[in-house]
Amino acid sequence: MSPWFMGFIVIWMFFLITIFLIGGYFMFRKFLKRLPKDDGKSIIDWEEYYVEKTYHLWSEEQKKLLNELVEPVPSLFRDVAKQKIAAKIGELALKESAKAMREDLIIRGYIIATPKRDHKFLMKKLNEKEISIQPYKQLLQ
Repeated sequence: MSPWFMGFIVIWMFFLITIFLIGGYFMFRKFLKRLPKDDGKSIIDWEEYYVEKTYHLWSEEQKKLLNELVEPVPSLFRDVAKQKIAAKIGELALKESAKAMREDLIIRGYIIATPKRDHKFLMKKLNEKEISIQPYKQLLQ
């Protein structure tokens, strides 16, 4: 066999191994989230519970705000991110016995559910919508 063909095979082998490792990493993470905890429910079960219990509290305007907040997430992962954030917002709403979803619950839930690197986009979006960041300064730090 020619040397360039052997080089191609070696590069292709490393590419496949890399892709399999990346895919396996994400599959393993999903598997760990599905494992039941001490209370018998998994992380994903709790997320689904909070979303189902608070679904009736969401208005179309609030759903639109949540969709705007998850815009920077790649479309492939957007539904998962939206579920996680909506679950955290629902958990806050249930803890506070909210009768309707409020803007402050959505913003606080977003801040708690997302990593700090995503908070820059949130502050930019709140400035665009002319919403004060002051009540959330402590959560953003």
